[in-house]
Amino acid sequence: MQPLTLMIQGTTSDAGKSTLVCALGRILRDAGFSVAPFKPQNMALNSAVTADGGEIGRAQALQAEACGLQPHTDMNPVLLKPSSDSGSQVIIQGKSIGNLPARDYMAYKQTAMQAVQDSWKRLQQQYPIVLVEGAGSPAEVNLRANDIANMGFAEAVDCPVILIADIDRGGVFAHLIGTLACLSDSERERIIGFVINRFRGDISLLQPGLEWLEQQTGKPVLGVLPYLHGLYLDAEDSLSLAQEQDGDAAFHIVVPVYPRISNHTDFDALRLHPQVKLTLVGPGQTPPAADLVILPGSKNTRADLNWLLSQPGDWQCYLQRHLRYGGKLMGICGGLQMLGDVIADPQGIEDLPGDTDGLGLLPIRTELQADKTLLQVSGELSLPGQPTVPAQGYEIHAGISTLSADITSIGCGWLSADENILATYWHGIFDTPQACQALLCWAGLKNADSVDFRARRNDDIQRLAETTASNLNWKLLIKQLDNFTSR
Repeated sequence: MQPLTLMIQGTTSDAGKSTLVCALGRILRDAGFSVAPFKPQNMALNSAVTADGGEIGRAQALQAEACGLQPHTDMNPVLLKPSSDSGSQVIIQGKSIGNLPARDYMAYKQTAMQAVQDSWKRLQQQYPIVLVEGAGSPAEVNLRANDIANMGFAEAVDCPVILIADIDRGGVFAHLIGTLACLSDSERERIIGFVINRFRGDISLLQPGLEWLEQQTGKPVLGVLPYLHGLYLDAEDSLSLAQEQDGDAAFHIVVPVYPRISNHTDFDALRLHPQVKLTLVGPGQTPPAADLVILPGSKNTRADLNWLLSQPGDWQCYLQRHLRYGGKLMGICGGLQMLGDVIADPQGIEDLPGDTDGLGLLPIRTELQADKTLLQVSGELSLPGQPTVPAQGYEIHAGISTLSADITSIGCGWLSADENILATYWHGIFDTPQACQALLCWAGLKNADSVDFRARRNDDIQRLAETTASNLNWKLLIKQLDNFTSR
């Protein structure tokens, strides 16, 4: 077959671009096609480690899984990890090139475009079909100069585009019409049709609007996808503080949500656990009593620790009281660094050079360094009084932590002398059922159920794919693709 690059762009962030690429990838894989995902530029603090030792957005790792592939840095050649409101760490083909203010990055995009095109060409040579996800919206006219994320890429490689919009947030027709109005003539021409996402209700009541949209734009609606309740897939970056667990669940876990929280997908398995109530504590909220408190990862550990200590409820006193009354405390990655005595940043990796005192709960000293640790890891988790169990995860961190006193190694981290504080650099550790079960048992949940989050994620990918397949007009889609290639 002729090579095909098909791009999915959205009228807004969170319109459904990631999930549509994921669904199409699984549909095509199941039909016997060789297909790969691609996102030219991503901005996210949820990232994954690739088989070739680099770092990409978690959404692209999920899409790779849907396509039956191991994630590779070419699938997301430009990743921006915000470190402040006006600057980001820039990762090119899996490796950090440093931090750039937003204005400097705008000038750098011409260089980044070369990496984008190189990665796309390599994928195109290996896979007949490349599914491309845009970023944000192509209607962001202030970002049009040297665009590499949306129409700038589509124009450069001359590929067709599907425009997806989320009806659940309201104003779907205005979103679609307004987006088209912000595009140039050549950009509008490459949009082959629309997909409307997250529809609830009677489709016949929507039909007059669909007919009006097609008359106004001259472009077809390729499908209306229903709202899927209870769909758990790796989030690209957004995190809702709404609680979806059973309020009567006996075991309570509290997680603070810092401004630069990273890899909050670590807690997806806990969200699904039937015996766990997970409470995410956001800005201005007082932390409630808990059985287990977990300090998550952070893109800017020093700043997020200072933020945490400035919040209501006095987190330092809260944690000390929590431990005094028998609660358990865990730190993952940046959370591990916060638990220690000091976080040293002599090179100014995160901000101005200097040291920040940690919480002083573990005898650990961390020094931030320019070179990141990027590893896929597997091994064992050995907790006192429990059988050793397998564990898997990944490490993404800029710091090197050393022990200033003896504490117990548990195979994938450390345990305090009193066995009440656990620290690990392993993201994703709760995704391994045996490790999740063992950690919950250590934290005080007796007879913890085993929940296989990876199996659930694969089932949800399949459910998404089957629902999408039955709600897309495939004959019309193929016709539109043929019209585009023969124009």
